[in-house]
Amino acid sequence: MIRLTELKLPLDHADDALRPAIVQRLGIDDAELLDFSVFKRSYDARKKFGEMPFIYTLDCEVKDEAALLARLAHDKQVGAAPDIAYKPVGQAKAPLDERPIVVGFGPCGIFAALILAQAGLRPIVLERGKEVRQRTKDTWGLWRKNQLDPESNVQFGEGGAGTFSDGKLYSQIKDPHHHGRKVLQEFVKAGAPDEILYVSKPHIGTFRLTGVVATMREEIKALGGEVRFQQRVSDLLMEDGQLTGVVLDSGEQILSRHVILALGHSSRDTFRMLHARGVYLEAKPFSVGFRIEHPQSLIDRARLGKYAGHPKLGAADYKLVHHASNGRSVYSFCMCPGGTVVAATSEPERVVTNGMSQYSRNERNANAGIVVGITPEQDYPGGPLAGVELQERLESHAYVLGGRNYEAPGQLVGDFIKGQPSTALGEVTPSYKPGVKLGDLAPSLPDFAIEAIREALPAFAKQIKGFDLADAVLTGIETRTSSPVRITRGDNLQSLNLKGLYPAGEGAGYAGGILSAGVDGIRVAEAVARDMLGLKP
Repeated sequence: MIRLTELKLPLDHADDALRPAIVQRLGIDDAELLDFSVFKRSYDARKKFGEMPFIYTLDCEVKDEAALLARLAHDKQVGAAPDIAYKPVGQAKAPLDERPIVVGFGPCGIFAALILAQAGLRPIVLERGKEVRQRTKDTWGLWRKNQLDPESNVQFGEGGAGTFSDGKLYSQIKDPHHHGRKVLQEFVKAGAPDEILYVSKPHIGTFRLTGVVATMREEIKALGGEVRFQQRVSDLLMEDGQLTGVVLDSGEQILSRHVILALGHSSRDTFRMLHARGVYLEAKPFSVGFRIEHPQSLIDRARLGKYAGHPKLGAADYKLVHHASNGRSVYSFCMCPGGTVVAATSEPERVVTNGMSQYSRNERNANAGIVVGITPEQDYPGGPLAGVELQERLESHAYVLGGRNYEAPGQLVGDFIKGQPSTALGEVTPSYKPGVKLGDLAPSLPDFAIEAIREALPAFAKQIKGFDLADAVLTGIETRTSSPVRITRGDNLQSLNLKGLYPAGEGAGYAGGILSAGVDGIRVAEAVARDMLGLKP
């Protein structure tokens, strides 16, 4: 297989245009091209006022590959395709007496359990929330009826927090073993669209993710795994520095010397239990801010120019960073084209926002977090759980500012920049449900964060015209950008001071998003499989 990069075709090229373009580019006869597949397709948004082609990377099977590679040896866009096939670490020849436990069934837990199941190790999955379809109903209960279920919501339940998001499937993590490809392939196998394998910024969207997640659960069960819902781990069993099992809320004990802890970033009660039991934790940086909403058409025009609205490009996104004069960094986070701002709390009498998109990304507004980085050294000294406590204080205050009924505090961008309260909406209608209570957002975050965001919004408008639109809406608050703790692990991927405990994914501080969480789940499951099968690392 050879890889051809940087092959450019017009946006509106015919469906059958790739094959003749490959043949011409390689200088071969049509019969010599045995097969090809698209590895990646992207476009360059900087060319919005000129020609904006699709840019393809293709894997091609040809006759006499060695001769072709020799002939094109000096062509930097042609070479041997890398081997990206997933390679299992091993396989159990017979069922083992011990079964590994996976705590949490978000992206990290799903892929950890899947890899263990594929290795014949029959994992037991313990998820505190409900299965994905019932969880969806409970989540809508908060959005439509102001009724929160603390164990079944945007944060807790099958699929994790990523289920109610834009479903982004790209990351900037280092991935030398191509585990990210394994994640995408398993999603496609479970019903995700094939295009996630090759588009430059793949996403699935919430409603499609629910079906994909449910299908993957059945695959794990078919391979001998067990998935148990509404099973919250409340304690650990330990002996001489070795984990020996877990204790559930019901009092049931499940024994295992291999436990993958795939918590989400909102598992505050579990963080506290781990701290009380002496598991090594440390506070880590995260970010706080607001959700901002603009008309999606404004973002499309600014990003795509004359190509705005092109059906093959879809809704445009953005990524922005500003280094404020007070030393703080402000950046866009989890941008959701054509999406909605959602209520994302998992605890009573607290308000948290997040962003979500469907696969179609066809809602009227674009939204993103506009957040400020904070650190334990500078902003919340006081121990491993100090960041958790800061989040709780901010979210409780946002609940008060919103009217104590899960409405969120909000403010128009123009008023926020001027430092005056908002009293009426303009052309942008906020999408957050249960609703937005307009006022002054300044009391909702520390002064340094307000100052930095006020400076950043006009600066962002220099990159995206209209970003400081006076009628754009800020909705507060965004606090759960990442885990406020790290459950630190060593080179063997186990806890620094509790053998057999494998912290993993976003809640443990080792991932940020669906793809990176899935990749970390694979890595940790491989470590468990090697240990259980007696294989060398």
